[in-house]
Amino acid sequence: MDRKFSLIVVGGSAGSFSVVSKMLSQIRADFSIPMVFCLHRLKHVRSGLIEGLSIKSNLRLIEPHDREKLQPNNAYIAPSNYHLFIEYDGTFSLSTEEVHNHSRPAIDYTLSSAGYAFREKTLGILLTGANRDGAQGMKDIHDKKGYTIVQDPATSDVDTMPKAALRLFTPDRIMSPADIIQLLNALPQ
Repeated sequence: MDRKFSLIVVGGSAGSFSVVSKMLSQIRADFSIPMVFCLHRLKHVRSGLIEGLSIKSNLRLIEPHDREKLQPNNAYIAPSNYHLFIEYDGTFSLSTEEVHNHSRPAIDYTLSSAGYAFREKTLGILLTGANRDGAQGMKDIHDKKGYTIVQDPATSDVDTMPKAALRLFTPDRIMSPADIIQLLNALPQ
């Protein structure tokens, strides 16, 4: 694919830790497009995820602060118990609004805000998960002319999330984790 993206945003829940870990360890070391991961997390457990993912990651992992600006060569993880929004000026905003789809951070909010802020320069990826959070956010990216990839339900530990997205709209691609990683590594920087 020769399309250039300004942001890659990834949502996942049950079963996604291993997929995200593989993505971060297998992505090429000179990958410069900022990546934002919104993963369902336990709200009272504030540490461990970043440390666990950082062990093999080729990218610098950051839990962003409110108003922090997206930077190349970084991967960002939505903080526990905060909704993560991406603003038009390329900064993050954090919120403690009510839970959405039983979750905070809500994948829908992160994906939707990315689609509105970066439009056709957004690449959205929805991974395995146990509820429908993320389906509407992916549709919003699609509606704003961003590029959308949904993990193949047949390769998902829990297929509820990818199937919810597929019921809502037709993504650009349905792919296995290995194929997603291959596509990411082939993107122009």
